[in-house]
Amino acid sequence: MTAWGYAVMAAVCVLALSAMGWQRRRTRRTLETMNRMLDTAMQGDFSEDSFDETLLSALESKLAHDLAASTTSARQVAAEKEKLKSLIGDISHQTKTPMANILLYTQLLMKQPGSAACLHALDAQIRKLNRLIDALVKTSRLESGVIALHPVPGRLHALLESAAAQLMPKAIAKGISITVEAADADAVFDPKWTQEAILNLVDNAVKYTAPGGEVVLSAAAYPMFSVVHVRDNGPGIAEEEQPKVFQRFYRGMAHRSEEGVGIGLYLVRSIAEGQGGYVKVSSQPGKGSTFSLYLPGR
Repeated sequence: MTAWGYAVMAAVCVLALSAMGWQRRRTRRTLETMNRMLDTAMQGDFSEDSFDETLLSALESKLAHDLAASTTSARQVAAEKEKLKSLIGDISHQTKTPMANILLYTQLLMKQPGSAACLHALDAQIRKLNRLIDALVKTSRLESGVIALHPVPGRLHALLESAAAQLMPKAIAKGISITVEAADADAVFDPKWTQEAILNLVDNAVKYTAPGGEVVLSAAAYPMFSVVHVRDNGPGIAEEEQPKVFQRFYRGMAHRSEEGVGIGLYLVRSIAEGQGGYVKVSSQPGKGSTFSLYLPGR
C-alpha cells in the first residue's frame, strides 16, 4: 500500500474516532440533561420553561412535556388534598361544639320529671351520631392521605395492655372478662393508629359478647408478619356474612339492635392496609369469633 493510502486510512480512523467521541459526548450530555430533569421533577420544581427545546433531542423534548404534565398534576393533587384536609378539619371542629351542647342540655333535661324515657333515647342517638362523625373523619383522613401512617419497630404487648385497660370499665359493667396473654412479638406499625385498630377490635368483641363471656387478647410472631388476635366467645358470625363485616356501614342481620355505626371494622381494615398489613376473621355461629390483625414483622 502506498503512503497516500496509509494517510487516507489514518484520516478515516481519526474521523471515525472523532465521530464516536462526539456521539458519546452528545449521548452523555443528553443523559445528564434527562437526569437533571428527573431530579427536578422528583423535587416538585420542574418547569418546562427552564429548558430550551431547541437544544433538546426529540426524546428529551417528550420527556420534558411529560414531566411538566406530571408535575402540574401532582401540584393539583396536592392542592386538592390540602382543600380536603381543611374541609375535614372544619367539619370536625364545627360539629364538636353543637354536639357537646346538645349532650349537655339533654343531661340537664333528664333531671326534669316525666321526660327521662324520651331523653334517654335522644341521648343514645346523639352519642351514636357523635361516634359516627368521629369515625368518618378518621377514615376520610386515612383514605385521602391527609394523615400518613408512620410505621416504626415496636412491641405489641404494650398495645394489648393499653387496649384492655381502656375497655375494662365497659367490660366490667357488662360482666365480661378481658384477658391479655403474654406476648413476645415485635412488628413494624404506627403506634397511634394501630392502637386505634386494636381498640376497635376489642370494643367490638365486648359489644357483641353476652354477659359472663370472655375476651382474650394475644399476639404471635411469624417470619414475615406478626399478628394480634382478639378472641371472644360471643354469638359468632355466619360464614356468608364474614366477607362483608369489613365493609363500610355493614351491620350483621342478627345485631341490628346493638349500638354502633358499622364503621369500626372498616377503619381497622384501612389502618391495617395503610401500613402493609391486613385483617381477617375466623368464626362459627355459637362458638365466638377471632379477629386477627396482621402487621409486617421486624
